[in-house]
Amino acid sequence: MKRLVSLLTLLVMMLGFIAACGQQPVAQEPTPTVVELTEEPATEEPAPATPTEEPQETEEPQETEEPEDVTPPTGDFEGLIKIATQSPLSGPQAAIGLGIRNGAELGVEQLTEPLTSLGFTVELAPFDDQAQAEVGTANANNIASDPDILCVNGHLNSGVALAALPTYRNASVPMVSPANTNPNITEGGYEVAFRIVGRDDVQGAVAEQFAREELGIQSVFIIHDQTDYGQGVAEFFRQNAEANGITVLGFEGTQEQSQFDSILTPILPQNPDLIFFGGIYSQAGPLFDQARRAGITAQFMGPDGLDNAELVTLAGEAVADMYYTSVAAPVSQFPAAAQFAQDYQSRFNTPAPPFSAQAYDVVGICVQAIAQAAVDAGGKPTREQVVEALRNLDPYEGITGTYEFNDIGDPTEATYFVLQVNYDPDNPEEGWNENAVVKRLTIAPPESE
Repeated sequence: MKRLVSLLTLLVMMLGFIAACGQQPVAQEPTPTVVELTEEPATEEPAPATPTEEPQETEEPQETEEPEDVTPPTGDFEGLIKIATQSPLSGPQAAIGLGIRNGAELGVEQLTEPLTSLGFTVELAPFDDQAQAEVGTANANNIASDPDILCVNGHLNSGVALAALPTYRNASVPMVSPANTNPNITEGGYEVAFRIVGRDDVQGAVAEQFAREELGIQSVFIIHDQTDYGQGVAEFFRQNAEANGITVLGFEGTQEQSQFDSILTPILPQNPDLIFFGGIYSQAGPLFDQARRAGITAQFMGPDGLDNAELVTLAGEAVADMYYTSVAAPVSQFPAAAQFAQDYQSRFNTPAPPFSAQAYDVVGICVQAIAQAAVDAGGKPTREQVVEALRNLDPYEGITGTYEFNDIGDPTEATYFVLQVNYDPDNPEEGWNENAVVKRLTIAPPESE
């Protein structure tokens, strides 16, 4: 009996031991159900058949490198590039300033293929500097803080450009001007400044020589608007006049915009052969009109700041047949700009004003430099690289001329015009585009010291 009890006891203990051992897999069940463990076999199991082949199919060189003939294989040519404009879009000088903006807009639409073919998106960023130095400087700070802006197309007014250039220099932003003529734009050591037009030290000399040799002027009264541009070109006219025997009866500056009695009254008894005005059409128009009304019979003359049909609107018959100099001239004087003139008229419902075609060419120059810098850099270039590309620019054939820069940013040759106003009171804009070119001179810039 005892043996039987012992056997039964042993049997019960063995069954309990077996039952206890059978629970261990249940306790460890969560371990094999962890995701990593269940997915690893799934990815490894088909490995001998396909996984090593699938990446080869998706990365075949023939498929990924097909665009090689269009896009250079160096770098990632993606991203946004902006070309900014700075010109007066409001105020009395907007007639020319809008032309610069509009010309640049057409340029961005028509000339950016060298960048878009690389994969970039190109946009215009227009700024209204209001012909005010402080506004232009504030805009320059905004331009400098936008890393997508790689080139500035502007300004109209040299004084505004000179105020903004220190900011451009500090941020290495290249500025290519379609209109600035003050010598200090390129002589001032800013290193980021370029222009495609001539200089006032040459323009003033061209005006003085024409007045002396062609008009027979022996005496002149000079008035200027006290800006870097107007006073500068007036000073160069005076220097040449005094050196060549013309009597300078007066040299006066004024910021007056509408009433000029205080200046004109002393001029009347001096009876000068010529009144030369250094400034912009918006101020010159009322001045010339009031001079005629005051009985002054002198001929009138001025620089390219007068080059706008608005001068006829403001001055009327007082400016009929008068002469002026320009570094731009009407668009009709550039045969290669004929299509641009049509496109401008169609797009903006007004004739293309002076400097609009130059602004169009500046876009092309900026695009060529940025594209070259991008290819050299293997991707979106820095502003410093764009400045370097501008300094080494291949000759750019634009609609207003072929341009390359000397070591300070002046064009290696610039064109200067002497024009005569075609007075058409019924249609001043169309009449202005038919102003006669009396002289056309191509002159290299003075050698920098």
